[in-house]
Amino acid sequence: MGCGSGGGCSTGGCSSGGCSTGGCNKLNTFDWLVDMDLPAYMKPFDIIEVRFKGTRKEFYQNVNNIDITNNEFVVVESESGFDIGKVALKGELVKLQLKKAGIIDYDTHPFPKILRKASANDEARYKENLELEIPTMYKARSIAMELGLQMKLSDVEYRGDRRKATFFYTAEDRVDFRELIKRLADSFKVRIEMRQIGYRQEAGRLGAIGSCGRDLCCSTWLTDFKLVHTNAARYQNLSLNPLKLSGQCGKLKCCLNFELDSYLEAWKEFPDNDNLVLEFASGPYRQVKTDILKRMMWFAPMQEFGGEWLSLKVNEAKAYMEQNKEGIKPELIVQKKEAIKIDLDFQNDMGVDSLTRLDERKSSSKRNKARGRDTRNRNTNDRNREPRNITSEGVENTTSPRESKDVREQNDNRNRENRNRSNNNRNRQPREGIQPNNNRDGAEVRTPQPPREPREGDGQPRNNQNRNRNNRNNNRNRNNNNGGNNNPPA
Repeated sequence: MGCGSGGGCSTGGCSSGGCSTGGCNKLNTFDWLVDMDLPAYMKPFDIIEVRFKGTRKEFYQNVNNIDITNNEFVVVESESGFDIGKVALKGELVKLQLKKAGIIDYDTHPFPKILRKASANDEARYKENLELEIPTMYKARSIAMELGLQMKLSDVEYRGDRRKATFFYTAEDRVDFRELIKRLADSFKVRIEMRQIGYRQEAGRLGAIGSCGRDLCCSTWLTDFKLVHTNAARYQNLSLNPLKLSGQCGKLKCCLNFELDSYLEAWKEFPDNDNLVLEFASGPYRQVKTDILKRMMWFAPMQEFGGEWLSLKVNEAKAYMEQNKEGIKPELIVQKKEAIKIDLDFQNDMGVDSLTRLDERKSSSKRNKARGRDTRNRNTNDRNREPRNITSEGVENTTSPRESKDVREQNDNRNRENRNRSNNNRNRQPREGIQPNNNRDGAEVRTPQPPREPREGDGQPRNNQNRNRNNRNNNRNRNNNNGGNNNPPA
């Protein structure tokens, strides 16, 4: 049986590995009789439990005695067609599932039949149906919005033969979807069935992650949905915040009822009066807090604002109440609290060496960067160092710093003159034969000119011409730096 039915799991639950199905899913069942052989005089039970998409489970009869194993796809009989499902449980444990479903007289109850095992084509069709459901649901939602229907289509399920599609929806009021069925039938060419479900059933079909971090109970093991009141939150001293008390379905969480019986039993030990006031010789104390599971009550002084609270057990509080009924104001025994000394020194509890380990790593990286910067500056200085001037006789031609400075100034002046000359050429007047245009565009009107004579360098790309010009300028500057000597530097 599934974990939700009270069996199938070990004492540690599914988290301890006691559930062979891999989780507490209400569609999963654990057959602990699978390794046991039936006696020779017993006939195997021929009713098999088959599960489909979502939370749907149905029972079918194996009239042909087909050898079927759990988690195997089978083709079952359906209304005017067939459907494809997976075997969930077989054998004697199916009788318990039938009893749980309310079918007691299963010998005379009519069950549909299992036709055959699913072939490769049947399994491929089953996967195609699953892939077709999402675009079908989106298109059906758009049609419902066009018709202005106040409903929400949450899921769609195709039958195995793809002749029928069942649409599941939720709505607050009654919806007239006759026009919607016609539009859907014309669009998908199948029989349409509309089935209204509740919000909790919708959350169970779709599935989600709850605020506790686990799968929703309604999509895993919870099968019956009981009514949940806000009193369940009051009895457990929970904050009446709708955002925290509501689940994925928008209703109150079903888990509010799980521990409600334990809280109701514990409440019987507490006094009936919620606003309890205890009279002491030092003054009255009013109840401000209650811990149900620990059986503790806290009281605050009424005459002193912000005074120290008094914590009492339920039995002690009841004893003080009896003394107040007799007109006795007992002396309040306050236990002196010892000051707790806290050592603020760092302790290596987490296995960390020091708190400044990241700072040391950062400082070392800064040193490495500074060392690399010094190396780059040294290389740059070596590249910028002036070359040695060696004559043809092999003697170094040394020049004074003053002379080298004069040479650099001459080169700078020459480069400045070249730039000025290029700017003047750019801003010069148009050549003869080009007349200025007085139009608003400012474009020049050119007159036809006779063809000019070919010049040196024609036919070469402009990039090559510029490169040659730059090479000539570089050679001229190099000669000036070397003092007119064309020998390359050493």
